[in-house]
Amino acid sequence: MTFSWKRVNAILQKDFKDFSRNTAVSIVIFLPIILAAIYGRMGMDSIQAHFMNINMTFSMVGTYVQCCLIAEEKEKNTLRGLMLSPASTLEILGGKSLLSFLLTIIIVFFSALLSEYKPANITIVAFAIILSTLFYIGIGTLLGLIAKSVMESSVIVLPVIGIFTMGSFVTAWTKEYPILKVAEFLPSVQLIELAEEVEQGASFVQVLSNLGIIGIWIVVVFAVTVVVYRKRMVD
Repeated sequence: MTFSWKRVNAILQKDFKDFSRNTAVSIVIFLPIILAAIYGRMGMDSIQAHFMNINMTFSMVGTYVQCCLIAEEKEKNTLRGLMLSPASTLEILGGKSLLSFLLTIIIVFFSALLSEYKPANITIVAFAIILSTLFYIGIGTLLGLIAKSVMESSVIVLPVIGIFTMGSFVTAWTKEYPILKVAEFLPSVQLIELAEEVEQGASFVQVLSNLGIIGIWIVVVFAVTVVVYRKRMVD
């Protein structure tokens, strides 16, 4: 079976209609933009401040919106219909992720614009942001498949928002509590480290380790997601 953009586009259009009707979900995309505008007016221009908002965008848009969209499909029993349709796993998961991906990239762009974040090397940072977006969408898809309802999805996503938005602050206590060093490998922390290195003039090769760690997270989360998705197909 060949990959069909027509099927992916049909899923995207359906998701957009569902998203636009669900005010409780769609309204969250404005929170990062509002905070970015506040940061910009307050003159908060540190990398930590910029990326706290960007990481919040990943969690609130990439993960939360994606999780709710998947959970809503399950709650309405329409996800089962998609699974039994001629569409492949890649087409379904790709189509179900495309809206969240586009929204996340757009919100990150406007958040950076309003907070006046201007990376020294926009190509490297943009590539890292795209990779990070894929990870957070993968987490959202996985949680959406696990959740039994939209209400439950909005609860189970809260730890993700907390861990990946505020996780970078945990690294301040790694000297006192060595066990917290594991937080240094979080994709949100790796993204901040990459951005800081870029500001110091790092090249693409010099940040490969950061990109590699984020890439490993992506592979792991999507591998687990596909396993859970296929399990749902036979349940």
